[in-house]
Amino acid sequence: MIPRITSAAATLLLLVALTACAGPSTPGPSASPPATGPDPQASVEPAATPEPTAAATELTCDSMISPGTVDALTDAGWTAQPKDFVIGDIAMTEGLLCFWADYDVASDHGQLYGWSAMSAADAADAQISLLASGWTREDSEEGIYITEDPQYSMGTDDAGYGMTYLFGDGWVKFADTKQGLILIEWAG
Repeated sequence: MIPRITSAAATLLLLVALTACAGPSTPGPSASPPATGPDPQASVEPAATPEPTAAATELTCDSMISPGTVDALTDAGWTAQPKDFVIGDIAMTEGLLCFWADYDVASDHGQLYGWSAMSAADAADAQISLLASGWTREDSEEGIYITEDPQYSMGTDDAGYGMTYLFGDGWVKFADTKQGLILIEWAG
């Protein structure tokens, strides 16, 4: 049995349906003014940027590499010890070399990450020194890679690279593998 709708209920439903479809008889207040084109007189000021904190601008073993890498290394029980960053006879006084390892266990297993500001003259001297010691050079869009001969490497990455320097414009990065360089986020 199909239920029947009374004529009063049908009229009410029709009235509700028609009013729902019809717009308001008078325009209501606009939520926002109508859009206009760009004002040729307006100037665009850059957004204010927060001042960096001292901790954010200081080169440390934790700030040099990505936060995810720091978390993974510390979760594994590793800590970092800063070392002198030297290439040949050139001391990287504006940089830092960090050796991450589990110092509670006697082992040679660890990871090296380094970054330093570097003059063009020091970069050229360092590259000459490394190449004279049998390292190889690769030019790329990122900069100049200088990597050790893999036959003398204590460990290599998936592409066969061992310890590698990346020389950029005014800086150098170092890691125990070429792939490890991507973990160094410090930009100076």
